[in-house]
Amino acid sequence: MKAKSVFLLFAMILFALGSLACGGGDGVTDNDEVAVLETNYGRIVIEFLPEDAPNHVANFKKLAAEGFYNGTKFHRLVKTQSKSIAIQGGDPNTINGDPDTWGQGQPGQETVPAEFSKTLKHVRGIVSAARKGGDENSATSQFFICVSTEPQWDGQYSIFGKVIEGMSVVDSIVGAPVWPGADRPMDPVVVSKVYLIERDQLK
Repeated sequence: MKAKSVFLLFAMILFALGSLACGGGDGVTDNDEVAVLETNYGRIVIEFLPEDAPNHVANFKKLAAEGFYNGTKFHRLVKTQSKSIAIQGGDPNTINGDPDTWGQGQPGQETVPAEFSKTLKHVRGIVSAARKGGDENSATSQFFICVSTEPQWDGQYSIFGKVIEGMSVVDSIVGAPVWPGADRPMDPVVVSKVYLIERDQLK
């Protein structure tokens, strides 16, 4: 009886350790789930970085699950004559608002306090939260995707993801023509749908 009890206890410990190793519960973690952005230029897939910016990840995932981003546009293409820098989207005003309001966001949007990483850098493919220039805690729904390395943004904007598929799509978007003297694309870059999916379900 004593040996049997020890064996049962050992088996229970192994089972518990196995459950922890698998993440427990349904086995899904933030790192298992990715965001898919379907655009009129193609598909972009974003991996989340919850260890560095858990609140920004939670905010983006909440908005995506609500369908908030569906129909929004990448309204800002940041580039110079010699260099492509980033694309910015996520403003609800871009769905049907006056283009003059694009990038301004809407009153009452929930803000997310800054989560500046000490290790992550703004390199090609990084996804970071846009905010108002003078308020580091003013991030809402807008985000940008880096096309090049921009060290001046490190410690200034909250990195919460990175592109793992579709950088060629991002390159095509940032290369689109913009209105003279502006950074808004002449032809709308529409995000038809944003949804969350487990990484192993990507096709």
